[in-house]
Amino acid sequence: MLIKRWVLKELNDEPLIKSLADSLNISEVLAKILILRDVKSYSDAKKYFRPSLDDLHDPFLMSGMETATSRVIKALTENEPICIYGDYDVDGTCATALMYLFLKELGANVNYYIPKRLTEGYGISKSGVDHVKDSGTTLLISVDCGITAVEETDYANQLGIDVIICDHHQPKEQIPNALAVLDPLKQGCQYPFKYLSGAGVALKLAQGVAERIGKNDLPLKYLDLVALAGAADIVPLIDENRTLVKSGLQVINENPRPGVLALIESSGMHPGDLTSGQVVFTLAPRINAVGRLGDAERAVNLLITDKKSEAQELAKILEVENYERRKIDGDTFDSALEIVENSLDLNSEIAIILHQETWHPGVIGIVASRLVEKFYRPTIMLTTVDGIAKGSARSISNFNIYEALQKCEDLLIHFGGHQAAAGLAVEVEKLEEFKSKFNQVAKELISGKDLNPIITIDTKIKFSDINPKFFRILDQFAPYGPGNMRPVFIAEGVEMASQPRIVGNNRLIVSLRQSGSDRIFDCIGFNLGELAKSLNGKKAPVDVVFTIDKTSKDGKTYPQFRLKDIKVSEKNQELN
Repeated sequence: MLIKRWVLKELNDEPLIKSLADSLNISEVLAKILILRDVKSYSDAKKYFRPSLDDLHDPFLMSGMETATSRVIKALTENEPICIYGDYDVDGTCATALMYLFLKELGANVNYYIPKRLTEGYGISKSGVDHVKDSGTTLLISVDCGITAVEETDYANQLGIDVIICDHHQPKEQIPNALAVLDPLKQGCQYPFKYLSGAGVALKLAQGVAERIGKNDLPLKYLDLVALAGAADIVPLIDENRTLVKSGLQVINENPRPGVLALIESSGMHPGDLTSGQVVFTLAPRINAVGRLGDAERAVNLLITDKKSEAQELAKILEVENYERRKIDGDTFDSALEIVENSLDLNSEIAIILHQETWHPGVIGIVASRLVEKFYRPTIMLTTVDGIAKGSARSISNFNIYEALQKCEDLLIHFGGHQAAAGLAVEVEKLEEFKSKFNQVAKELISGKDLNPIITIDTKIKFSDINPKFFRILDQFAPYGPGNMRPVFIAEGVEMASQPRIVGNNRLIVSLRQSGSDRIFDCIGFNLGELAKSLNGKKAPVDVVFTIDKTSKDGKTYPQFRLKDIKVSEKNQELN
């Protein structure tokens, strides 16, 4: 089992902690967590706990918005055929559904196109542009893709198609020659928030058009789609994203559209108290599955239908596809695991780079993430598509996998991505040379301690701090995600009130209590089953690192600890 490093965040400003705690009438533990999230005053806290749609930024601060809105309004006025060109993941399908529904509401002559992952790949392609042209389209609006489609945009221009690009990915040096390019990351763009999802950028275009025609509130009908996209695409849940996701989750829980409701119910859940985590781990995989294994237009169809029966039928299809995806995912992981354990020497090779020509391209990114979780090594999974080794890369903390691939670009056909994840293609005959060079780069950039996962801890806590008021206020820190992760606590000198045991798929179950408190808390630790064996029968106090979730029993809600790690207490233990 991987040995994890515990690192306690430093905040040595007791006067500020006490002042914020007093002004908000909360505990100093909660005040410290807020300050670590850059919430340092009463007014900051008001915006954090009660984000308002009135605080959303003006869409016309985004470079290209004036041109984009004028062109969309012209197309609406003249009944021009418009095509929304999306991506096959949750963000792309939600962005497509949002823009389609918005324009349809305005009476537009609009359709949509999602490329097929297995035959066309990501983003705008010339074959996709041909399809759009054949449908008579004169205005193409890309969502969640297009920022690197330089040649493809030129091709569309040659065919007489105007292109508006709505994207949130990192642009390269050359920007496509589109009529308008909406991307907060575009050089020179003054939009104040840089981390919108693809659906978030699509919403901005909808807001811009709506403002110009005097229907400002219309785009707010689609906040649920922005919330699904924002949570699933793992964008930072700060600033505008926090407002959009929190507001959209409220719509999902109170008045879900037929497709979202059918998806929730087919997942075995009910609207009312769904969280961003349930979107990420339960709903998003079902939407992604149809794009991974086949045609993602089925996901868009689900999101745009207003018919309950159609929604239920489509949700069943997503459920079946997700079941198939999980089976393929499991078989691929088992195959990859066997190679790692029997054929790789992780003492000499820093990175895990695997290639099997029969692996399904729709699941290798998921499997790469699972291998990182198990072995904590940068991992690249490749399969063969049309004679080329193509695949996905996933990274660890303190290692920028995009920059590492840049150092190997002379051996790659193409690559793209960011610090934590990337996609790549390499000629099969150059694969061994690439493996060697990438491992050499990894050895130069990764030290021994980097191969131990880090658990970053917000603050120490005592069980006596966790009362109903604390629990109620902590619940309002949601929605959780990057930039606003669920707070991580450490409690020291804790006793086991029950013998730890393993249930299900390697889950640790134990009850804990702490001297000075009569409270006993139920705890669950996913993938921590091995700890049960090492702790069983021991009476020494332990230190535990955990987050606080909630569980329901007999109609009542109780705190439940989600364990991240347990260590036998040591006197004067150093956390980092």
